Amino acid sequence: MADPTIFKDNEIYYIYGTKGDPNINGEGFLVYSSNDLKRWEGPLGATDGFALKKGDAFGDQGFWAPQVFKYNSKYYIAYTANEHISIATSDNPLGPFTNNMKALDAPVKQIDPFIFFDKGKAYLYHVRLQNGNRIFVAEMNEDFKSIKPETLKECINAKENWENTEKVEWPVAEGPTVFKHNGLYYLLYSANDFRNPDYAVGYATSKEPIGPWEKSKDNPIISQSNTNYSGSGHGDVFYDKNGNMNYVLHTHYSEENVQPRKTAILKLYFKGKQLMVDENSFNWVE
Repeated sequence: MADPTIFKDNEIYYIYGTKGDPNINGEGFLVYSSNDLKRWEGPLGATDGFALKKGDAFGDQGFWAPQVFKYNSKYYIAYTANEHISIATSDNPLGPFTNNMKALDAPVKQIDPFIFFDKGKAYLYHVRLQNGNRIFVAEMNEDFKSIKPETLKECINAKENWENTEKVEWPVAEGPTVFKHNGLYYLLYSANDFRNPDYAVGYATSKEPIGPWEKSKDNPIISQSNTNYSGSGHGDVFYDKNGNMNYVLHTHYSEENVQPRKTAILKLYFKGKQLMVDENSFNWVE
């Protein structure tokens, strides 16, 4: 499973992600569950193991990078399909997630949604495909069906050496995840093409959810240099039952093969304002 996310609800962990090779048609999003992050059962989705299955919501290919959240007693899944962003709803984290077969309106292709709530507002962090994969943010309308276009703002793009090790003409910054700690906003993101062994995770900070964002001088904080696995990146932050912060991510299958990508978890912690990674905590999701 690639581009994974873990959602905790009623003391149960649910994991969702990109199924199989993202370059071929997908069927939707499978979901597995666990009580302890060690033993996983499934797939348990309401429709043939899928929490969201093609035909029930927007998209007929390229189902990528889901995020699941709960708002006003309803479950939402923000996801990519056909290189556009859509949001579907359900009464259960196992689905079925459905919507009106529409995507969020945008003049360009956009992927990798992440919705963050702060001070009564919902912000959509996402990637726009324009002169590279660039991370943007916009405030959402209350129905989660559109953004407020006047609030759209670019957050970051790939400019640093570690973010484009192959010196490609289309640099990649993607997979945003945002959280707040001691009044400071943190944006985790991945850089390089996902097929590049140097695919890695960095972060930036801001005093406001819309930026401006300052990249950490310690980037990348997660890479093959401290996981020992190529292609380490594109995940999500979640908190376990003990309140510990974790990051679920994917790696390449092996040094020789990118696919099928594998899923793992690392613990995160703070040293002052600096976000740190417990390198010894790496473990596979099986």
